[in-house]
Parts: sequence; structure tokens; C-alpha cells
Amino acid sequence: MTVHFIGAGPGAADLITVRGRDLLARCGVCLYPGSMTPPDLLAYCPPGAELVDTANLSLEQIVAKLVEAHRAGHEVARLCSGDPSLYSAVAEQVRRLDAAGVPYDVVPGVPAFAASAAVLKRELTVPEIGQSLVITRVQARSTKMPSGETLAAFAATGATLALHLAINHVERVAGELKPHYGDDCPVAVVALASQAGETVVRGVLGELPSLVREAGMTRAATIFVGRVLAATDFPDSFLYSSARDRANQPESL
Repeated sequence: MTVHFIGAGPGAADLITVRGRDLLARCGVCLYPGSMTPPDLLAYCPPGAELVDTANLSLEQIVAKLVEAHRAGHEVARLCSGDPSLYSAVAEQVRRLDAAGVPYDVVPGVPAFAASAAVLKRELTVPEIGQSLVITRVQARSTKMPSGETLAAFAATGATLALHLAINHVERVAGELKPHYGDDCPVAVVALASQAGETVVRGVLGELPSLVREAGMTRAATIFVGRVLAATDFPDSFLYSSARDRANQPESL
């Protein structure tokens, strides 16, 4: 039996992958983050499956349940909000499963930043405007950031930023970023992407705190900062250029 870490996507039940949905349908035990998992998603679980809300469980309690369910002969689903590769606490869970000799696999999901970009109808890598995306977060009461990973350090590159876990710290975010991007840099914030209550605001960095306050955003939001958000005057990419030798060059940017 295997523990399946499954990316649940940003919220909407139909944004889970087909593989993730099919695995859910055969797992007798499903652990899920209660505050982030819509009931429609749990409907993919088989009738009679044991559903365990992990919102109030410690890491040790979660891992103990995964090990217990595996040893009882169950296929086990461990739902992770968004994609397991980002801010999912999968690393510490699989480290303990390795020590316990419990097999596992990982199924990717739609991350919140990608769902939010879709809501905005924006490509985040625009030719000659921005070709890099930095996905990061703000430290408050959470685990501290590595010493070199500051907003100022990332902002100095001029790359597009996608900020998670920062919606309640927008004054600080704006203050640290404005010296690098300027007051007029485009910003966009998407809260509850793909979920009921989805909210979007667009504007410039100088007005970011007021935009967020007026929209009443307090959770599950992604903040984007970068010129790509409003770019219109840019060259076409080489990908579909008529000047490209398609017979001898692989499809690439």
C-alpha cells in the first residue's frame, strides 16, 4: 500500500488532475487540510472512506495516521492545497515516512499562482519585459526565511514576483519593494482563486495597501508585482516566428 501526496489545486474541485481524482477514488483513507478543501473535492473519495481533517493535527499526529493507515492495508490519499512542491510541508512528512519504511508518491497539482494568473488572463513571462518569476513569501509568525532570501534581494533583479502568505503584510511589502520597482509598477492581487468569493484587484504598487484593504482581502491571496502585468508593447516570441527554421530547430522560446 502507498501514501499518495496529491496536489488538490487552488480550490475548485475540477482543477484537480485526472490522476489525482482517480487516486482519490480508490483510497480508503484521505487526509485533507480542512480549511482549504472544498466538499466537492472530497466527493471523489469512495463511499465509506475515512476522511481525516488535518487542520488541528500536529505533524507527528498526521504522520502517525499515514503510517497507521498504510500498515492497516489501505491506499492513503494525503491532499495538499495547490501543488505539493510549494509550501506544502511534504518534505518533513516524507522524511518521516522514509524513516518508517512507508512507500509514497507525489501527484502534482495546479498551484495558486498559476490559477491566479489564469484569473488575470496574463502570461507571466513576456518577451523582453520579464522572463523570470520569483515565487516567495513573507515571514511573520511562520518559519524564518533563509538569510539571503529577502524581498529587497529579489526585487533588485527586477523579476516578476508572486508573493504567497503576504496579504496581511501589504504595507511592509509595498515599503520594501517601492525603492526597486517604483510606485507606478503594476500589481495585481487574486484572493480565493477559483473558489466562491474569488476577488481580484489591479493597480500600482504605490496603492497596494489601500487596494487590499478596500477589497477586504485577508486570506488565500497571491500578490503579483511586475511590469508584465500591464505589458502591451513587446516583441513576439521566437516560438512561432515565421523567420524560424522549423525543420531544423526544436520547438523552444
